[in-house]
Amino acid sequence: MVVAIVLAGGARPAAAIAYGDDVPDGDYPFSVRLTMTGLPNGDGGTRDSSCSGALIAPRWVITAGHCFRDDDGQHVSRTVARSTTAVVGRTDLRRRAGHEIEVIGVRQAGTGDVALAELETAVTDVRPLRIATGPPASGERIRLTGYGRTEDTGDEGSVRLQTGLFTVDSVGDSLMEVSGVAPRRDTSACPHDSGGPYFRELPDGTPELVALVSTGPECPHSGADLGARTDGLVTWIAGEMNGDGNGVPLLAPVAVLLAGGVLVVFLLRRARRVAPGRRQ
Repeated sequence: MVVAIVLAGGARPAAAIAYGDDVPDGDYPFSVRLTMTGLPNGDGGTRDSSCSGALIAPRWVITAGHCFRDDDGQHVSRTVARSTTAVVGRTDLRRRAGHEIEVIGVRQAGTGDVALAELETAVTDVRPLRIATGPPASGERIRLTGYGRTEDTGDEGSVRLQTGLFTVDSVGDSLMEVSGVAPRRDTSACPHDSGGPYFRELPDGTPELVALVSTGPECPHSGADLGARTDGLVTWIAGEMNGDGNGVPLLAPVAVLLAGGVLVVFLLRRARRVAPGRRQ
């Protein structure tokens, strides 16, 4: 997957998964493709783009905050395109399975590259992705799904959901650093993977969201990508959804990472980022 989006901080957003695997039909149905039709160019014209995301409640999708930004690159709590739609539960975008629903509202997190997209109607036949309440751990293996660009799709995102495995290299207050593991060491997020979910898979197969694709070098690459952590935002997420009867997110049991009784704090080493300007 390759992610291409301009962040307010100057680094490039991520896009689709490069050198990932095709997802079998029906797997990871919580994965979402957000399509923005008619984004203002700033020169009077328009363009189309897309991001990835995950369904975390019947009427709510979580994605990267930079997927909704104005002409100045600032994150905004509103849709920007003429039309923004969410495709949920559709592994292959050429087919008609799943749902295609208009996005009617956006909430930006106060910290981190995270946003919530409110859907016009509820999705009741797809189990939302559970949100982990504990931090990711260095060395942990996690999975990513997204509709971003692959090595052979040019500037367009993939028409089929892609996936890859990654290792958590280090963890900071709001970000984590990951690198590709499988199917290849240079499996990496690409343009239009922005907002795609990084999730752990528990022994019983239950997936838990730990972060979202945020930024990284041009893909494909064998270096590190940055993911925006979500475990520290569970209170904010629940509060934003509180007024919606279909909006209660699935939260994992609280877990605290301890070593010898002392809370382990991982420092995120400074990442070498590419110059600003990656497209969404």
